[in-house]
Amino acid sequence: MIALTATEVAEATGGALEGIAPHAVIAGAVVTDSRDVEPGGLFVALGGEHVDGHDYAARAVGAGAAAVLCARPLVDDAGAPLPCVVVPDVEVALGELARAVLARLRLAALEPGGSGLRVVGVTGSVGKTTTKDLLAQLCGAAGPTVAPVRSFNNEIGLPLTVLRADEQTRFLVLEMGASGPGHLEYLTRIAPPDVAVVLVVGQAHLGGFGGGVDAVARAKSEIVQGLLPDGVAVLNADDQRVLAMSALAPGDVVTFGAARGAGVRAVDVTLDRAGRGSFTLVVGEGTADERRAPVALRLVGEHHVHNALAAAAAALAVGLTLDDVAAGLSAADALSPHRMHVVDRADGVTVVDDSYNANPDSMRAALKALAVLAGRDRRSVAVLGEMLELGADAREAHDAIGRLVVRLNIDLTVVVGDGARAIRDGANHEGSWGDEVVLVDDVATAEAFLADELRAGDVVLVKSSYGSGLWQLGDALTAATDGASS
Repeated sequence: MIALTATEVAEATGGALEGIAPHAVIAGAVVTDSRDVEPGGLFVALGGEHVDGHDYAARAVGAGAAAVLCARPLVDDAGAPLPCVVVPDVEVALGELARAVLARLRLAALEPGGSGLRVVGVTGSVGKTTTKDLLAQLCGAAGPTVAPVRSFNNEIGLPLTVLRADEQTRFLVLEMGASGPGHLEYLTRIAPPDVAVVLVVGQAHLGGFGGGVDAVARAKSEIVQGLLPDGVAVLNADDQRVLAMSALAPGDVVTFGAARGAGVRAVDVTLDRAGRGSFTLVVGEGTADERRAPVALRLVGEHHVHNALAAAAAALAVGLTLDDVAAGLSAADALSPHRMHVVDRADGVTVVDDSYNANPDSMRAALKALAVLAGRDRRSVAVLGEMLELGADAREAHDAIGRLVVRLNIDLTVVVGDGARAIRDGANHEGSWGDEVVLVDDVATAEAFLADELRAGDVVLVKSSYGSGLWQLGDALTAATDGASS
């Protein structure tokens, strides 16, 4: 975090100082885990269902924290006061601190010699993290860039990301998640974007929106309404619900997608044997200013072409050149774990670990990528767990995935857990027979089954929502033998 006095932190958060001098300087990292404390930083004592950060405040101060953001005055084991900024609500105060720091950085960015800071927010039912990772790599090649680690995209992760920015930061790339109405409104109040990217409106987290896909669309549109007055909306031309958000944009609109007329478009898309997409990136197609550049992605799965287009459109909107964008996309890697992470094991098995998250859209995309990777000469194995937070549509959505497995001719499907049972049912109804689809109780049983079943040449996809726990199986399968990542 940029250097602030204790008084400035208290003013930003509506807090009161306890056990700390008003002019004490807080200038280190802002963290919520006492194990991550850096000297001079701020420890945020969040309460939780199982762990209360207040219980670790003394440890954080002992590790060098200059202050604790907390809900009550605290003392160490000897009874001495800890340096605290006491606030009514720690989570809200964290957001307010991030909002105040970003506002200060924006003012500094406008001064002569300032960084010209641009903030990009990315949302959508699928593809947020990959698009964020691609965009962070594009921007990072052009100037100092701050982006979330993993999927820090909620009321806690986003402020923590904002607070990593400083006066040299040129690009702040933020992933913005929503599992209900008002979430993006809250996040954009903390960090109003200069550029807002909306990828797709799908069935992720339907249970939290209470109104089907149209309710999801209304919630996702909050990021467009949260743009700065002269902000740019980057919208998916292939999704009519997203495209309709152009009416809410306060400034310019840039579209991307496969649809003719999209401002940023991919043509001549091909996939190599490893499932990596190549295409021609076209900007302003059919106009006097039309420009083209070749792109060869290193990411596996045709759906990443769409994520790359979104990242390209946002990068162009913040001032990068087309040539730099095309070159950057071709050099970009998958950064976040458990997201189409491909490992070729020494025993001849290829593992595709996409177990971080799942919804019907991403499940379909991953299964199609599996079919491409396996082709006709390798056995395809899909290990599928439950897709969480789908509400009343959960059974129907899982059933549809089971039917798709059959249509894609997946050779073996292992369904893990009772919550995913409808995948097996759908496959059976679609015509699966014999041992093509197996239902197992849990991750441990799936691991034992696969240990006996897998053989050289198999391509194995592991896919589920994170809360289903299949990421543990992904870790076990990719660590089973030494191999090469791709």
